[in-house]
This record gives sequence, structure tokens and C-alpha cells, in this order.
Amino acid sequence: MGIYEELVARGLIAQVTNEEEIRKMINEGKAVFYIGFDPTADSLHVGHFMALCLMKRLQMAGNRPIALLGGGTGMVGDPSGRSDMRQMMTTETIQHNIECFKEQMSRFIEFGEGKAMMVNNADWLLDLNYVEFLREVGPHFSVNNMLRAECYKQRMEKGLSFLEFNYMLMQSYDFYELFQRYGCNMQFGGDDQWSNMLGGTELIRRKLGKDAHAMTITLLLNSEGKKMGKTQSGAVWLDPKKTSPYEFYQYWRNVADADVLKCIRMLTFLPLEEIDAMDAWEGSELNKAKEILAFELTKLVHGEKEAKKADEAAKALFAAGGKSANVPTTTYPKAELEAGKDIMTLLVETKLAASRSEARRLVQQGGVSVNDVKVTEFDRVFTTADLDSDGVLLIKKGKKGFHQVKPE
Repeated sequence: MGIYEELVARGLIAQVTNEEEIRKMINEGKAVFYIGFDPTADSLHVGHFMALCLMKRLQMAGNRPIALLGGGTGMVGDPSGRSDMRQMMTTETIQHNIECFKEQMSRFIEFGEGKAMMVNNADWLLDLNYVEFLREVGPHFSVNNMLRAECYKQRMEKGLSFLEFNYMLMQSYDFYELFQRYGCNMQFGGDDQWSNMLGGTELIRRKLGKDAHAMTITLLLNSEGKKMGKTQSGAVWLDPKKTSPYEFYQYWRNVADADVLKCIRMLTFLPLEEIDAMDAWEGSELNKAKEILAFELTKLVHGEKEAKKADEAAKALFAAGGKSANVPTTTYPKAELEAGKDIMTLLVETKLAASRSEARRLVQQGGVSVNDVKVTEFDRVFTTADLDSDGVLLIKKGKKGFHQVKPE
């Protein structure tokens, strides 16, 4: 089985423009491909995970990845999948986020001479003369066709700014520049990027001739991958300062039964034969599959040592009534805790809930307990008098979300 066939078997390929040639290039290790990452935050999240794993797989098969950081496109904002315009960031914020992305990507992809490249589209987009850009790129795009693109159609009723309307041209121009500068002959992106990607392929062909080799592939379920990046209590980040290895492990440990094998196929590097053998698993065996998924992905992002610690902590929680040194912990000055903290404040400050409204909903649904006692009142206040014999408040959200609170 070639690497292309493996990608198909893992459920990663949705659409291609020329399957025969794309298969040949990828299987022979001749693809120079890019995936774009707009620096909208100071950390990548699990919604980026599929793309990073794909880049790693293809690099292992001899192909050359280009990680394109959107220092230029990030100043405009992609309208795809959004109901309103993204808040514009300063150049300082964008640059800070790019530096954070670089560090995290280096854990997945091997950069260096003759290996993967990391490129910033600000290098060419920010120096463009607008009129010259319009004359060079504008004639190759039909406004009628652009308005039919899904990324624009869904925004027409609520309002699409002219700023965002430029995004497709800028992304298409990225592929054109990468093709000419680095011989980039392939682009990967989510299913919500299909129109933008076709625009890049068509721009290369129109400007450089129909024989120019430029391919597009979209990743299956990338829109679902983006949803993976957020849970009811906020985003799941790859930065351990924002989402601890234990919390990252627990996120994957808690995926739905129907999704666990799909996630193992798409995101882990376990052999397909081993995964296929899990197809018949059910009941308690699915819990074992979730442990495998959580361990493998935590190991990928945070290393084997942290993955083992998270795995041991998760098992210790149930064996010891939720007490473990590796459980996420928030400490407060003793005087502050003596004065008291209401349950909604605790849920938000421990990041078990993203907002007070979500915290209220969790309590209302009976999903919160403290030291094994269900919390039923929104204004319930906890003080040092409520600490258990170990000197902690153990907050539990649902069946598997734990957080310890204790005084300094």
C-alpha cells in the first residue's frame, strides 16, 4: 500500500483535482506541498492536529512539506466558517503568534536544509502594490463564481466585508508564489477551503500555462476537525500552559464511542492492520480504544513521559476517588479562599467552564459536584471550611472532568 492509498484508507482524502497524478507524485515522494496556518491565537489547537499529522505522514514518505504561516492573510481574516468578521489583530500580535506556532510545529515536522520549510506569506503580500495586484490577479477571477463559493454564500445574509472578500485572491496568490519560489506543486486544505484552493490552481494555470503542475487536495472532515478544537469548556490547545497534558489526555479519553476508531485512524500512527482489528470492539473494549487514542496523541504532542503521567493520573482518579498529584490544580491565597468562592466563579477560574452562563448550565443539569457532593445551588459558596481531609476541594464536572482547588 502506497502512502496515498493509506491516506484514503485512514479517511483523510475528500476531493482531488487529478487523482492519478496526485497518487503518483505522493507515492514517489515528489510532492512539494503546503498547508496554511493563520496565526489567530498564540497556540495551535487540536483543530490543527489533522493537518500536522498529515504533514508528518507525507514527510516520512519522502515528500516535502511547506508550513505557510499567514502573517499577511492573518491581517485580513478568512471568512470561511464564520458568522461575522474576525477581530483584526495588530502586527505585533500576529508576529508573536507566529513565533509560538513555529515552536509547536517543530515537534511534528522536521525543518531544515532539504527538509520541510516554514514560510511567512507576509514576505510577499505586504509588499504588494494594490493596483498592480489587481491588474495581475483580478482578471483571472469571476465575481459571479466567487459569490457562489460556499465560504462567501453563508456570509451574504449577515454581511461580508470587502476586506474579507479579498481573502480568496490572497490565498490563491500564495499558491502562485509558492509554486514559483519553491516549486510547490500541491496544496492541502480543509473541505471549507476548496473554493480558495481551486482559485490558486486556476491562477497558476492561467498565468503559467495549462501544463503547469498544480494540484489540490482537501482533507476529509476538516470542518469537524475545527470543531475538535473546542469543547464545552473552551479550546483544547497544544500549548501545555493553556491545556495541560492531563487535560489534553482527558479530552481524547472522553470522545464519543462512535468517533473513537475514526480518530485513531485519522490521527494516530498505529498500523492500519492493528486499527482494523479494533473494528469489532464494543462495550468495555471501546474504553480501552479511548485510552489508546488518548495516550498516542498525548505522546505525539507532549512526549511519552507526560503521556504516561496523564494515563496514570486518569487511572488513579478512579482508583482513589479522584485524588492524584497529576490532576490539574488551582491554588488561592488562604485569605482569599477563607473569604469564599461561589461555584460559578470556581468553575470559570479552573477552566471547567468557559463562562458563568455555561457554569450555571452545568449546575442546573446536575453535572457538578464538590468533594463527591452534588452542587444544586448557583450561589453556593465554598470556603476553607469545606476542604476535605487532604485540604482540597475536588471539583468534578460530569463523569471524567476533575480539578483540585486548595489554599497556598
